[in-house]
Amino acid sequence: MAMVIRYERPYSHSAHWARRLASFGLLLFLAAALSHRFGPLTTPHFLLLSGIGAAFAFVAVILAVVGFVRLWRVGARGGKAAFAALLLAALPLGVAGYGAQAYLTRPKIYDVTTDPFSSPPWLKVPIANQDFLPRPPVTLQDREIQAAAYPGLTGRRYEGALDRVLQGVRKVAAEQGIVFTEESGLENVVADLEDLVVKPDAEKPGGSVIAVVPVPSARPLENGLLPPIGGPNDVLLQGQWRTFVFGFRFDVSIRLREEEETALVDIRAASRYGPHDLGLGAAFAERYLKALDAELLGIAGD
Repeated sequence: MAMVIRYERPYSHSAHWARRLASFGLLLFLAAALSHRFGPLTTPHFLLLSGIGAAFAFVAVILAVVGFVRLWRVGARGGKAAFAALLLAALPLGVAGYGAQAYLTRPKIYDVTTDPFSSPPWLKVPIANQDFLPRPPVTLQDREIQAAAYPGLTGRRYEGALDRVLQGVRKVAAEQGIVFTEESGLENVVADLEDLVVKPDAEKPGGSVIAVVPVPSARPLENGLLPPIGGPNDVLLQGQWRTFVFGFRFDVSIRLREEEETALVDIRAASRYGPHDLGLGAAFAERYLKALDAELLGIAGD
C-alpha cells in the first residue's frame, strides 16, 4: 500500500503583517488628509501624521518583499496579502515621495511675488502657530532665489481703466478659489469713475460751465516713504487660497496700480505654514495670471 505524503505550505507571517501595517498606514494618512482638508487639523500636524502613515507603509513594503521572496523560494502562503500590502501602501508612499521630490528640487522659499523688490504688502499680517516648522523672515536673498527659479513670474500691465481691470481681478480670483478678507484703496477706483461725472455750475447763467467732481487727495508721505499699506494710488486686495486636494493654506495679496493710461497688477502668495511651499505658490500665481490674461484679453499691454 502506497503512503500519501501531504505537503503543508509554510505560512508567511511577514506578508500578513505587511498587509496589516499597510492598512494602518493608509487609514492614518486618509484620516489626517480629510481632517486637514475639511477639519481643524493644522498643516504641521498633518505632515507629522501623514509622515507616520508613510513610515508604516514603507515598512509594509519591505515585509511584502520578504513575503514574495518566501513565496518564490519555499511556496509560503501570503502572496495575496503581500500584493494587497503593496496596493495599500501606494497612496501614502506616493504622496510622500512627491513631496520629498518637490522639497529637494524646488527652492526653499515660502513667499513668492511678481515684484521682488517692492512686493504687494499685507493689509493684515498673517499669523499662524508654526509649531515645529519655524521659518525665518523673507530676505532679499529669498527674492533673488525666486527670480532665478521662476524667471517667468512677472507682473502684468493692462491698457485699460482701473475699474475694468479690478473687475477682471475679482472675477478670476473667484474662479481660482481666492476669498478676499481685506481691501484698501477702492476709493481710487471710485475717483476714476467720478472724473467723468460733470454737473452744471449753479452760479453761472444757464449752468453752462462744467465743474469736475474733485478727486480725493493722496495720503501724505511719512519721512519720504510710502505708507506701509502701499502707494497712495494703489488698490490692495488680500485673501486666502487653499489647494484643491489637501487644502494647504496660502495667503494672497494682489496690488493694482494705475500708471498713466495703464494698470499694473502684481500678486504675492505665501504659504501659511512651514519654510517651504514645494513650488505651489509660484504655480498658483502663474496660473492666476494666465487666467487674468485670458479674462482681459484685448487690453493687455507690453
